[in-house]
Order: sequence, then C-alpha cells, then structure tokens
Amino acid sequence: MGCVHGRPSTTSPAAPVTSSRRRDHPVVSLPQQEGVDSSDAAAAPAEAGAAPEQQADQKPEKPAQVKRERRSRSSRSAAAAAHAEVRLGGSFANKARGEQVAAGWPAWLSAVAGEAINGWTPRRADSFEKIDKIGQGTYSNVYKARDSLSGKIVALKKVRFDNLEPESVRFMAREILILRRLDHPNVVKLDGLVTSRMSCSLYLVFDYMVHDLAGLAASPDIKFTLPQVKCYVHQLLSGLEHCHNRGVLHRDIKGSNLLLDNNGVLKIADFGLASFFDPNHKQPMTSRVVTLWYRPPELLLGATDYGVGVDLWSAGCILAELLAGKPIMPGRTEVEQLHKIFKLCGSPTEEYWKKSKLPHATIFKPQQPYKRRIADTFKDFPQSALRLIETLLAIDPADRLTATSALQSDFFTTEPHACEPSSLPQYPPSKEMDAKQRDEEARRFVTLKLTKFSLYFVFVVLVFVVLDSMYCHLCKKVVQVNMGCV
Repeated sequence: MGCVHGRPSTTSPAAPVTSSRRRDHPVVSLPQQEGVDSSDAAAAPAEAGAAPEQQADQKPEKPAQVKRERRSRSSRSAAAAAHAEVRLGGSFANKARGEQVAAGWPAWLSAVAGEAINGWTPRRADSFEKIDKIGQGTYSNVYKARDSLSGKIVALKKVRFDNLEPESVRFMAREILILRRLDHPNVVKLDGLVTSRMSCSLYLVFDYMVHDLAGLAASPDIKFTLPQVKCYVHQLLSGLEHCHNRGVLHRDIKGSNLLLDNNGVLKIADFGLASFFDPNHKQPMTSRVVTLWYRPPELLLGATDYGVGVDLWSAGCILAELLAGKPIMPGRTEVEQLHKIFKLCGSPTEEYWKKSKLPHATIFKPQQPYKRRIADTFKDFPQSALRLIETLLAIDPADRLTATSALQSDFFTTEPHACEPSSLPQYPPSKEMDAKQRDEEARRFVTLKLTKFSLYFVFVVLVFVVLDSMYCHLCKKVVQVNMGCV
C-alpha cells in the first residue's frame, strides 16, 4: 500500500532494521516520545558495554588502540540508540494505526492517510439513504442522501480511487486535511466520513445545498440585480480571504463550485484541486489546475510559482459573468483561451515577459501587442464594478492584490449596497447538472423537430417524384393513343 516515507537512520548498523520495516511507519525519536535527553539515551548503552571490556584486560593500552576502541564504542552506542529509536517509532505508529482500524477505518486508508482521519470515527454506509445523483466530476460523484439517524438531508461525495493507488489516496487525504483546517460561513464544512474496514470506497459528508451559482446563472428566468451580485461576490471573496489566511489555494473557483442554500448563503466547495501554500517558503506547484474558462494567463503559460492571484482571477471572471449574464471568455482550447484573454485584458508588457520567465512564453507570446479593452467591452457595467474587475483581471498577478483588498473596494461601499443573503429570492432547486440536462433536453427537442421536418420533406419529395412519374407515364399513353388514332 501507500507509504509515508520514514527517514532511515544514518548509522550503517541500523540500516537493515529500517529496511525490514514497513516504510509507512514514521521514525519517532526518543526525546520526542519519552522526554529523555538524547545524550542520556546514548550514554546508557555505552556504559553497559564498557564494564566487561575493562575486566577482560587490565594491561595499559596504547594511544592508537584507545582511540580505535573509543570509536568502536561510539559506533556501537549510536547503533544501539538508532535501533531503539526505530523500534520505538514503529511501535507508536503501529499503535496509532491499530487504534484507527479498531475504530472502523480500513487499513489501506489508515496506512496512507492516518493524519487526515486522526481523531475521527467513520460513519456506516447503511446509515445513509441515497436519494438522487446531483453532481459528477473527474474523480468523484455527488449524491443527495438522507441521514437515517437524524433525518437530515446531506450531500455525499463519493471519491474514486485508481485501484487504491497510494498517490490517489494521498490526493484525497489532502482534501480532507484542507477541509478540516477551514472553518468559515462561506466555506463548505466537512461533517464526517463514511467507510468501513471491508470497503474500498470513501464518502465525504457535507450539508446539502439546493443551488449552485452556475445553475442559477444559466436559468433563462433568472436575472441577478446589482445588489444580489454584490451579495454573492462579497461572500465569495470572504470565503477566499479565509482560505488564503489559512494557507490554502482553492485552484478551481467556478460557478458550479459555489453552492447556495435557501437562505442565500454562498459556500465555496470542491477542494479536490486545492493545495496548501506558504508565501514565505514557496514550492513548485502544477500549472494544470483551474477550469479553462476561469484559468489565469500565468497558468496557461506554464507557471509553477504562483499564489493567491490564481483564485482572484477566477473571482474576477465570476463577477463579470454575473453582470454580463454569460461567461466572458469561453475558450475551447488553451491556445484559444489565452487568445481571448489577450484580446480582452491586453497582452503582457515586455517587462513582465522578462520578469516572469514563464515556460511557454516563447510559444504563446503574440507577434503584436494587444490593447486592454475591459472598459470598452463592459461599458454598461457600473464604474465601481469595472474598477474591481480591472484589478482582479490584471495580467500580472502581483497587481491583483488580495481578497482582503478586494473586499475593501468601492464596489461594496457605493450604492446600491449588497443585499442581505436572507433577502435573496427563493429559487427552485437548480444546479449546473440541471442546466446541462435542460440544454440536453433542448438539443434533443430541436433534433427531434429537425428529424420530423426532414422526414416530412423527404416524404413530400417522394410523393412529388411519384406523381411526376405517373404524370409523365400518363402523358406518354395519351400521346400513343393519339398517334394510333391518326
């Protein structure tokens, strides 16, 4: 199964001990577990081994022999200490895993994702009744379900694994760790986990949300007012502010991941692509994140060193989309998406190209620079909204500032102010999946109409051909009759 690599001892005598252990057992040192000073731990075996040697030979030793003997004692002492350290670490790791398995967690999950489930108890799968499938992603399916113990309606996110591959399990464990770190009204809260020792699947339990923003925005009967847009965007930025302050990048902000309840409360959901980050100790990250229409230019250009700006760009796309009533940059490919970004937001300056040193810069750098056209394209937007969109959709991520600064923009301080979530209209349940089903039904309806029309047209043509053939045949008969008469 999967492994969390324990650090082997640097002393050669202990290496065989380390290699014979399961690699997912972390090595825990004596001072960490027992409060024993490391010098005392090493001294005890050394003194125990010295007594027999002193009794065996009372003759004075030469200086070189004394040095060799001291080195030998030192290495044996270090080996003994390292051996004890490995055994102690393994025992504590085994104990923790044993407790988790006894609590009902499957061994494959405890071995790879012990930290993520630490302190929790799994729920039984038969304690939930599935009602309907409400969402589907690359790595998961989401179901509406009823908690049979409380009667509460919940959302169950079933995580799929690639044959229980350790990397796949670790990927899921990171999402659980991130969700456990976050606690904010505008961030979805993980209520529990459903699995069993005999199961190879895992469900994440969340509060059920009746809408997502993409589903509402796609509804032909819904048109958001400016106070409603401000209400939604303020909640989005508040949730992002909390995530960023806790060292979390969401990396997939889009309408279908922004859930809404009947009280108008918006919650950021689906942290499957989220990652921890530390601006003071940056680590390279993948650029293959964020859904294409909401992906910032630096990721399309292959950046691996990025920060909160990726989420703020997506938030700017959401704000413009809510005001425009449709997605503002719906590219079909990465090349087309980057072209749409340059046409709307302008191409990067020469200074930015030189400073960023992005991997794909030479491939995608336009031959001629594009001018920024946000104000011209969205001239009907309020000026305060345009100023915020200009900031969030800055080509240079350093110019996008932070979620905190966005919340302080005049977009939220000028009239009309954001409405209270509780005053938002009560919409019929709507999610992006529902919108897709409506579109699919509309396409089927149009296809059916076209098919019927095509069949009718073919029938008319056939009738015309038959009638024309009969007419020609009749004319020939008439001519023949007349010729005979003559």
